[in-house]
Amino acid sequence: MPRALLASFANRIAFSAPTADETLSISRIRIELLSGLTVALALVPEAVAFAFVAGVHPLVGLYAAFIVGLITALIGGRPGMISGATGALAVVMVALVAEHGVEYLFATVVLMGILQILFGIFKLGKFIRLVPHPVMLGFVNGLAIVIFLAQLTQFKVPNDAGEMVWMTGWPLVMMLGLVALTMAIIWGMPKITRVIPAPLAGIGIVAVLVIAFGIDVPRVGDLASIAGGLPSLHIPVVPLNMETLQIIAPYAFILAAIGLIESLLTLNLVGEITGKRGGASQECIAQGVANTVTGFFGGMGGCAMIGQSMINVKSGGRTRIAGVAAALFLLLFIVAASPLIEQIPLAALVGVMFMVVIGTFAWQSLTILRRVPLTDALVIVLVTVVTVLTDLAIAVVVGVIVSALAYAWNNASRIHAKTYTTSEGAKVYQVQGPLFFGSSAGFVELFDVTHDPGQVIVDFADSRVVDQSALTAIEAMAAKYADAGKNLQLRHLSRDCHQLLTKAGQLMIDSDDDPDYAIAADYQVKTGILGGGH
Repeated sequence: MPRALLASFANRIAFSAPTADETLSISRIRIELLSGLTVALALVPEAVAFAFVAGVHPLVGLYAAFIVGLITALIGGRPGMISGATGALAVVMVALVAEHGVEYLFATVVLMGILQILFGIFKLGKFIRLVPHPVMLGFVNGLAIVIFLAQLTQFKVPNDAGEMVWMTGWPLVMMLGLVALTMAIIWGMPKITRVIPAPLAGIGIVAVLVIAFGIDVPRVGDLASIAGGLPSLHIPVVPLNMETLQIIAPYAFILAAIGLIESLLTLNLVGEITGKRGGASQECIAQGVANTVTGFFGGMGGCAMIGQSMINVKSGGRTRIAGVAAALFLLLFIVAASPLIEQIPLAALVGVMFMVVIGTFAWQSLTILRRVPLTDALVIVLVTVVTVLTDLAIAVVVGVIVSALAYAWNNASRIHAKTYTTSEGAKVYQVQGPLFFGSSAGFVELFDVTHDPGQVIVDFADSRVVDQSALTAIEAMAAKYADAGKNLQLRHLSRDCHQLLTKAGQLMIDSDDDPDYAIAADYQVKTGILGGGH
């Protein structure tokens, strides 16, 4: 019952997305621009915070958010997605910056972008389809928790010694009160009007109250000054030699993988909300182009941001206009409006992100844990925990591996055989279930070489021969029967199985009749082909 109430509460206070027609009109453009403004305001503290995590100047994070956000909005795989500097990448960058300096970071970001472009060209993004739904749920839940934990740093202030300590007393009460007010406005605004996106209204109203009454709470300017000029072309100042490549290549591969995994999973999530599909390869190329350009303009690189993407789509952003507007608003903040933006209370932005957390977390996963298979439930929890404790890429890889192993074990246990004896005295094994590395041992155990007659037929009408382990198992059984002076034949090979065994050189008779089941051709098995090497 408490879980049901929690899920109901989450559905009520989650952002309410307008259902206006996505064709361009004055109303649609207004929604897109306001949504972009909301996203831009939320991007500022995130970009600054992630720049601090990476150990670089705040403008390095802000420039990355602008350039990556603009390019991916223009040519990305799916309208509605927002990209920028992210924490998942920042935690990897910090070691590189600390050891080799920021110039090596810029070079790494360029190489990262090139790798992502190659991923897109060779259409490797399609492999994101292999990510099971339990992994997606764990990813969403873990990222929601990460976003929540990231906001808690805003509840810390420097003490007399310059150390960051938790707020206490009246400052904490004021901070919590403004956060709660922002969340209440976001929850209630759609019930009054949809003219202004609820998150933007929450930020605006709370900011006006804080500025008008001079309430002493942390503001954006307390993090760092965001004032700066236009980003300029900057070739990374690093030696062009193999030593540099050896330094940056490992980081570039890791950053490219993390960036694409987070981007493609966000692409799927946004697609579920907006009802769009496809675009994985295009998104890989867009992320690659964006990061390559960013590296040459003094940015720290980035990828898709699930939090800001949720703000955008829940505020009504459905076209590329919102993403472009967010990037341009962010540039405007940097160049001309920094004094005003720096007055925005962090409590308002924290309130927006808390609502993102509530809207992003898959609350239904709490109720289905008892209803889905135990393995799937464990995967959901595992991916959530690993995402929080390490990073998204490791969590997704772990989730996919565990899911794949569980699937393999499931199929391995399914292999069995029905037997009967023909009028000619031959024994037929009707194998059922896939024959692959997981079931090859069970396949061997199906046969009784000692007591079988001189003629044995293995019928694969209800089975599939999948990999080398299967081929080796078939050859091993044929060798055992040959050693016992008996004959083993294969029957009813599907076309793919027939091609696999023919390529391996195991079929002594080559026929195309059997794969179409026109006749029951029996195939002799050559031995000593795969079993000789260990």
